[in-house]
Amino acid sequence: MADAEYDRLLAELAKIEAAHPEFDDPASPTKRVGGEPIEGFVTRAHAVPMLSIDNTYSEADVRTWWSRMEREVGPRAASTLVAVCDPKIDGLALSIRYERGRLVAAVTRGDGVKGDDVTHTVRTIRSVPLVLNADAGFNIPEVLEVRGEIYFPLKEFSRVNAEREAIGDELFMNPRNAAAGTLKQLDPSVAAARKLGFLAHGRGELSDDGFAKSFSEYLGKLAKLGVPSSGQSVVCRDVDAVLKAIEAFDKHRHTLEYMTDGMVVRLDDFATQRLLGTNTKSPRWVIAFKYPAERKTTTLIGVDHQVGKTGKITPRANMQPVLIAGSTVQHATLHNYGRVASAPVNPDDPTSKTTDIRIGDTVYIEKAGEVIPYVAGVVLDKRPRNAAKIVPPEACPVCGGLVETEPPESKHDPALETQRFCINPLCPAQMREKLVWFAGRKQMDIDGLGEKTIDQILASTTIPLRSFADIFRLDGYRDELVTLDRMGVKKVDNLLTGIQQAKSRGMGKLLAGMGIRHVGESTSKALAKMFKDIDSLRAATEPQLRPKACSKDEAARLGFDPDPKVRPETGLGKDTAPIVHAFLAAKSTAKIFAELAALGVDLASQDFVEPGKRNVPAAGANPFAGKSVVITGTLERYERSELTAILEKLGAKVSGSVSSKTGLLVVGKEAGSKLDKARELGVTIMEEPSLITALAASGVA
Repeated sequence: MADAEYDRLLAELAKIEAAHPEFDDPASPTKRVGGEPIEGFVTRAHAVPMLSIDNTYSEADVRTWWSRMEREVGPRAASTLVAVCDPKIDGLALSIRYERGRLVAAVTRGDGVKGDDVTHTVRTIRSVPLVLNADAGFNIPEVLEVRGEIYFPLKEFSRVNAEREAIGDELFMNPRNAAAGTLKQLDPSVAAARKLGFLAHGRGELSDDGFAKSFSEYLGKLAKLGVPSSGQSVVCRDVDAVLKAIEAFDKHRHTLEYMTDGMVVRLDDFATQRLLGTNTKSPRWVIAFKYPAERKTTTLIGVDHQVGKTGKITPRANMQPVLIAGSTVQHATLHNYGRVASAPVNPDDPTSKTTDIRIGDTVYIEKAGEVIPYVAGVVLDKRPRNAAKIVPPEACPVCGGLVETEPPESKHDPALETQRFCINPLCPAQMREKLVWFAGRKQMDIDGLGEKTIDQILASTTIPLRSFADIFRLDGYRDELVTLDRMGVKKVDNLLTGIQQAKSRGMGKLLAGMGIRHVGESTSKALAKMFKDIDSLRAATEPQLRPKACSKDEAARLGFDPDPKVRPETGLGKDTAPIVHAFLAAKSTAKIFAELAALGVDLASQDFVEPGKRNVPAAGANPFAGKSVVITGTLERYERSELTAILEKLGAKVSGSVSSKTGLLVVGKEAGSKLDKARELGVTIMEEPSLITALAASGVA
């Protein structure tokens, strides 16, 4: 069914359900758009272990495996062996459990014994039936676990990458990793938007042994129940037929909507599978033939230096066009400048010598996951005499700003470099994403200034939006804002009110919103506790940003204990402090803060703790001081951000996840997996009435 037709029918069904709420069904396709985000993953044990499959790469290995199967079943049964060849889908293995025909759980492979429960995202995948077809013509087992592969359809993968490129996000490198990352999203709406697929290729727990006698029969019955499989399975009655199927599939596998990297060959009969059993990690009755990655050579004719939203500078190769894995490739990633300085001469041999990549070189090209092209190595024997070295940019190629490398010593040895960054906070290549982040709820919380509004303003020729300060100048462009598509007077007034309110957020929120490398919500809050305003923060030395490492004299000035062992775990670490210090010391940063101050933005800290009190728990005896506290569920009296601020002032460290270090779990209504985990770990649990009492005893009304 075409997407447009599916969406039309889905909208029609949604109207019917709205008119007849008495027929609400959690298994309705309208629920696939995703529900509320979950707070964390629950680990579940597999009823039947999900074992890995042994790989092979040659015809000889396949014949050896087949001969071993013949020996193990005995001469009488050897002539009756039948195998099924099925595509090895390059995705994420999953076990979906149906009970009485309804989907109840979906669990990742994990370590094979247990995995993460991802039911919330799997429910959004259209190809996964929420209810099995009851009119299939046979009884549905009480318990049916379907094993299969979650994959990213290539059309959707290209669409999502195009969208990410348009907004300056880093592209997904390959469909498999992108599918895995999508499935592990806490918010199911992300998975719904990416339109993942599922294909069955195995079984787990099955309450009815008579459901199917063979793998081919099993796939046939799954199809009648509405569970999809590849449709590419081939039944083979000898090893020659197996090898022909492997060869034939290789010729057309690039035409499929999903990535494949091989062919799975398994004995068809379930009784024979049970007879052969498993070794320590793999079934004996199945093997995976892996196709070698396609590799071509071409000429490197130039290099672009691309700047991402975080300031990361990545070299991209411009090459003579070459056809590889079904498409023409002209551009490919060079990964980083360390790779440029030290690339393999023989990509198949990890011990082979390396060389720098030069313009004019003949290079090996491969596709990561057969999708994203990259330069795998250099054909050194074909290097021309005039091959030019690739010079990493010493200044940002977009704004001309300062550049830093990681690790810092890589400046002296380019082969060690893993990353290169533009550190100019006003770099145009980074600004769009930084504006979106700056306005976000956990940062400056500017109501009405979301991605779409920012994009509309950036597309306007009459409203400047090139810096954080420009956000606070938007009140001078009210008339122009009203003319933007779908804005209107009321929406613009709400936006300008939100911007005015954001001026009073204080230094901690401001730092969190500026997109400084390594500085997020918790780090910015830690700095806000240590320094009373932006001026004192910018005046701090690098060691003063990391109390654990500063001298005894500096510790005394900052109000910390002279003994480093008992100093607080606040401030920055040894790797982060130099980067943040350099950012704060930059002239461009001083300009940003001066502009913001002139526009009335509060640069003082609202979280500052006087030096003499930094080693002292919050006033009054309370059960929160010094504890790691996690909040879960919905509280009636407090917003979560409000309660977090209160608990931190009482000396607690508020965390987002439950672990063995958690000292207290505050529980509201509809608490989820965090409560289960806290009970497993024996963490103290405090419900809202007890919380209110404890806060009152600690001096909080």
